[in-house]
Amino acid sequence: MSGEEVLRAEGLRKVFPGVVALDGVDLSLRTGEVHVLLGENGAGKSTLIKILSGAYRPDGGLVRMDGHLVHPHSAGDAQRLGIATIYQEFNLVPQLTVAENLALGRPPRRFGFVDVARMERDAARLLDRVGVDVHPRTPVARLGIARMQMLEIAKALALHARVLIMDEPTAVLTTSEVAKLFTIVRQLRDEGVAIVFITHHLEEIAEIGDRVTVLRDGRSVAEVPANTRRDELVGLMVGRPIDQQYPRRPSPRGEPLLRVSGLTRAGAFDDVSFEVRAGEVVGVAGLVGAGRTEVARAVFGADRYDSGEVVVRGERLPPGDVHAAMEAGLGLVPEDRKGQGLVLGAGIGENLGLVTMRDATRAGFVDRTRLRTAAAQVSERLGIRMTGLDQEVRTLSGGNQQKVVIGKWLVADAHVLILDEPTRGIDVGAKVEIYQLVNALTDSGHAVLMISSDLPEVLGMSDRILVMARGRLVGELRAIEATQDDVMALAVTEVEGSRAH
Repeated sequence: MSGEEVLRAEGLRKVFPGVVALDGVDLSLRTGEVHVLLGENGAGKSTLIKILSGAYRPDGGLVRMDGHLVHPHSAGDAQRLGIATIYQEFNLVPQLTVAENLALGRPPRRFGFVDVARMERDAARLLDRVGVDVHPRTPVARLGIARMQMLEIAKALALHARVLIMDEPTAVLTTSEVAKLFTIVRQLRDEGVAIVFITHHLEEIAEIGDRVTVLRDGRSVAEVPANTRRDELVGLMVGRPIDQQYPRRPSPRGEPLLRVSGLTRAGAFDDVSFEVRAGEVVGVAGLVGAGRTEVARAVFGADRYDSGEVVVRGERLPPGDVHAAMEAGLGLVPEDRKGQGLVLGAGIGENLGLVTMRDATRAGFVDRTRLRTAAAQVSERLGIRMTGLDQEVRTLSGGNQQKVVIGKWLVADAHVLILDEPTRGIDVGAKVEIYQLVNALTDSGHAVLMISSDLPEVLGMSDRILVMARGRLVGELRAIEATQDDVMALAVTEVEGSRAH
C-alpha cells in the first residue's frame, strides 16, 4: 500500500533548440508504490527523468522532495537526495570487476587504501539480494545483458535510494528474467521505495504498477490506475483510438525472392532451410539463444557460414559478402539499431543515404543532391518527426530512429528486408506505423523476414512462422491458425539427435 508523498514535480518545462520537450508536466510519487510512466517515443519521458536525476536543468517548474524545494544539478546531487536512475544504456565499466562497478566512485577505504575485502563482501550481499549468482571479482565484460541489468539494480540498492527510476528495464530480458525483476521491484516497493517504472509493454502495467501517468507531446495528459484497460491507455498515449494493434494485410504471393538451403555454422546453427516469397511476411520465433539472429547475419553476409547456400532473386550469394547481398537486393535492420544500424552523430539525410552512397558516387564525388532528394521523399513517406534532414539521428526518439534504419533500405529499394526485433523499445503508436510500412512493402511485391521475441507480434504480423530451437529449424506454422502455445511448444523442443524440418 502506497504511503506519503516523497516527490512532486510541478509544471516542468524544458526547451531544446527547435523543440519543446516538456511543457507543463506534473508527477507525484509516494513511498511504497510503483508509478508507471507511459507515453510514445518523444512524449517527454526521458527528458522528465533526466531532470529528476540531475542530468538536465528545467527551464520552468519545480521539484519538491518531502515538501522542500530541491534543485538537482548533477547525478551526485540526485543521489544525495536519494534518487537513483537506471537508464536503458547501462552505466557500467566493462573492464572493471562486478565489485569495483558496484563501489564505483565511493569505494570503502581502510588506512587510506581501498578495502578490497570489504568491497567484495558488500558486493556479495547486494548480488545475493538481486538474485545474481556471480563472483564479485568477475569482469563485467563477461556478463550477459540480463546480469548487467540486475547489476545496475544492485548499484541503485547500494545508494539506499528512496526514489528509484527504471527506464525500460525489461526491454532486453526474457520472460523468466522479467519475473525475477518483478519480484525484486515488489520487494523494494514493500520496503517503502518509490519506483518510477517506464515500459512500452502494456501487459506489464497491471502486473507491476499502482498508478500510471501518461505523457503526450511533452505534457502530462492523465493520471489513472494501473488496471485501466489497455485500449484506454493506448488512446491516452497517442491521442486517437488504434482499432487494430497488428494490422497485417495479406498480399498476393509471388515467386521466391529468398531461398536458404542447408545453412550451417558449427556451434551456432545447423541445416537451416527456408524460403520467403514476394508479398510475404515470414516470422521467425524462438527463445533467446535459438540462433535466429546468427542465421539472419549469415544470410546477409555479415558473418560467414560453413556450408549451405543463400539465393536472392535467383542469384547465389558468396558467403560473408555484405556488398554482394546488398547488390542482390537484400537488406538487414539489426536488433541493435544504435550500435549497428545508425551513425548517431550524423544527420538523418546522411543516414538515409548510407546504403546508396556508393551508387551515387561518380569519379570520386558523391551526388549529394540526388541522395538528399531521395532522403526527403522517404522521410516524408515514413512520417519521421524531425526539424530537418540535418538533425542528428541521436536526438530522435526510438521510433523515429527505427524509421531511419528501415528508410535507408527503402532508398536502396531492397527487395528482401530482414527485420531483427523491429519494434523493440518502440511505443505502440510507432509500432503500428512500422507494421503499416511492412504491409506497404509486401503490397509492392517485396518480401519480409521478421525475427521477433514478441509472440503476439509474430502471430499478428506474419503469414507463416518458422520456429527455431538450439540452432535448428524445428517447425513451420500458418500464422492464421497458430497460437502462442503452439509456438512455445516448438520453441522448447529438444533437438539433440533430431533433424530440422
